[in-house]
Amino acid sequence: MRGRSERASPGSGTTKMNTHRGEFTDGRSIAALFAKEGIDITSNKDKGVCKVVRRQGAEGETPMIGDKVFVHYTGKLLNGRKFDSSIDRMEPFSFNVGKGQVIRAWDIGVTSMQRGEVCTFLCKPEYAYGKTGNLPKIPPNSSLVFEVELLDFSGEELMEDGGIVRRIKVKGAGFTNPNDGATVHVHLEGSCGGRVFESRDVRFIVGEAEDVGVPMGVDRAMEKMQKGECCLLYLKSKYGFGTEGKQKYNIGPNADLVYEVILKDFVKAKESWEMDLNEKLEQSVLVKQKGTHYFKACRYHQAVIQYQRIVCWLEMECGVSKQQQQAIQDLLLVAHLNLALCYLRLQEYSHVIDNCNKVIEIDADNEKALYRRGEARLQRNEFSLAVKDFRHVLQVNPSNRAANSQITVCQRKMREHHEQDKKIYANMFQRFAEHDAKVARLKRKRDGGIACNISSKRKHSRSQDCS
Repeated sequence: MRGRSERASPGSGTTKMNTHRGEFTDGRSIAALFAKEGIDITSNKDKGVCKVVRRQGAEGETPMIGDKVFVHYTGKLLNGRKFDSSIDRMEPFSFNVGKGQVIRAWDIGVTSMQRGEVCTFLCKPEYAYGKTGNLPKIPPNSSLVFEVELLDFSGEELMEDGGIVRRIKVKGAGFTNPNDGATVHVHLEGSCGGRVFESRDVRFIVGEAEDVGVPMGVDRAMEKMQKGECCLLYLKSKYGFGTEGKQKYNIGPNADLVYEVILKDFVKAKESWEMDLNEKLEQSVLVKQKGTHYFKACRYHQAVIQYQRIVCWLEMECGVSKQQQQAIQDLLLVAHLNLALCYLRLQEYSHVIDNCNKVIEIDADNEKALYRRGEARLQRNEFSLAVKDFRHVLQVNPSNRAANSQITVCQRKMREHHEQDKKIYANMFQRFAEHDAKVARLKRKRDGGIACNISSKRKHSRSQDCS
């Protein structure tokens, strides 16, 4: 079944369903089956989606809102005619539950299943394609039958590195979310290794949660939550209490955490479009101070959040006076330079280069931007580019000893890499030579054997002539 314009996506596993052949040849047999075994799984019990379990799944969790699920399915009309099948395509279908990516019947039905379960759903038109149908295969006002196997499911990854995974237990209300700077009121229950270590109500400002002992992973999830939502957050140690752990809760270093979070209420911070230029400039100065405070405390992720707010507010602004324009430029330069420095500490070198480039677009001879970009390029083994940056630094400030030292480092690294390459290629050519020699030996041996056989045959032939 494809929901609206959804297309199938590869998933894990290719197990085929155990279908009962011959049961769905007409509407009478379908009606009889569901009358006998069907379970109404709709919340209002209108029999819009009825379910028959064909094979029990593994005991345990069922998919939650937002989870990514992988299924195999076959869709049929009541007359038994098949209109779609992932099995025929030999490709599991995936979608995120409760996000409107598929028909309502699927969002309801799949959340009732356990991993490995096989079942059949009978879906009324209002839970499928309704009055319009999905021509040419599905006529208007069609009830549908789906045979479904739940292969696997996983939570929604909120970060590219998979460090924060969310599973929604209770969907929130409305269409707005807290933003950076919003004040949120939440209930938290944190656990580590199955042990609950804290349970409390707390208020904090998004982007500053660690000030009240709330891990960064919870802070970063706020922007995805809605009022009234209850979710589980699975935090890798990087987004929890990190390498230091939390002595207060008897949590050691590099521990993964699970938080159940209820967003009780929030007040959004002003968006950029709600502020005039003077207010943006005033707030940028305050935010810069916060960022510097976090940087000095080695809380680089929090510092990044503050400096990025300045960029968000000011990067599209043009001052009406020279004084305002100069203030905008000065704040943007500081924000990008400090972002580059934070990302250097976080070893995210592509972001370092991006922010330095922003500065260099404004000030081509900015010493700090050139130096930090050179450092990032050195770490990425882009030695020639790094040397170019450090030499540019020396053109701007000939007394910059650090740039001189870095050029020496780059040149040494280039020699080391050159020597490594020579060894690699020497070994490669040696292996080629050894292979060629082996092939030549085998060829000589084979040719020698052939020659011996020919000689033997000739002798045998002569002996026969003599007799």
